[in-house]
Amino acid sequence: MKILVSNDDGILSNGIRALIEALSPCHEVYVVAPDRERSAAGHSLTLHTPLRVEEVDAKYGAKRCWMTSGTPGDCVKLAINAILAKEELPDLVITGINHGPNLGADILYSGTVSCAMEGAMMGYPSIATSLASLKNEYEDFRFSAAFIAELLNRLDKYKIPPKTILNINIPGLEKEDIAGIAITELGSRMFTDAYERRVDPRGKVYYWMAGELINEPEDTSTDIAAVRNNKISITPVTYEMTRLNIMQDLESSLCHEDVCSWFS
Repeated sequence: MKILVSNDDGILSNGIRALIEALSPCHEVYVVAPDRERSAAGHSLTLHTPLRVEEVDAKYGAKRCWMTSGTPGDCVKLAINAILAKEELPDLVITGINHGPNLGADILYSGTVSCAMEGAMMGYPSIATSLASLKNEYEDFRFSAAFIAELLNRLDKYKIPPKTILNINIPGLEKEDIAGIAITELGSRMFTDAYERRVDPRGKVYYWMAGELINEPEDTSTDIAAVRNNKISITPVTYEMTRLNIMQDLESSLCHEDVCSWFS
């Protein structure tokens, strides 16, 4: 299988290294990743400045590697539309392994998830992977990477639906401490929105984001609850955001007798 790997922590991160090393023995791995950390970049794209791309020495068993000055979303878009040759185009896009969780509504800010979503928007099956831990050493990612490699074997007969990604969060635990796998829905929020007001040595005011963890019931079917129960969370996520179930009520409120024009 040909796999495009990208991330938002940068091409030199331990997470992407572990992922490439786990995938490359059985797959053709191509890497297009940011040249530096671009965490919480969301689904931003570079429009007003040139995108620099440099092919670097292939690392960790990958076939070819490039680094770019762009965002995570740029990486996947560039890779598929401009960098990869026709015979190198992927069967699957995998992003990560992110340093830190991507759970609940916080995935809206995630470069890792948006990177995978870009792949899905272009019609490629895509998976976003995250280590739900603040640990960042290479060894901390090895179990997560091995899990993703094994998951691909088990998904061999499963076709990820169009417009959908799998968002996977793996607790930062030893293998024997993992309590299983849970297919989950997105939770609400991982953190509160709080900012500390501080003053720098020159008397200027600045703010530092300092949200606290939100407690969520452990018996819910959410990704947040699963990870807190030491389970690997797999959440199918779609970028289709239309609330189809309220369209009829909204039309009834705004339109009269099937006529929705206020200006005639």
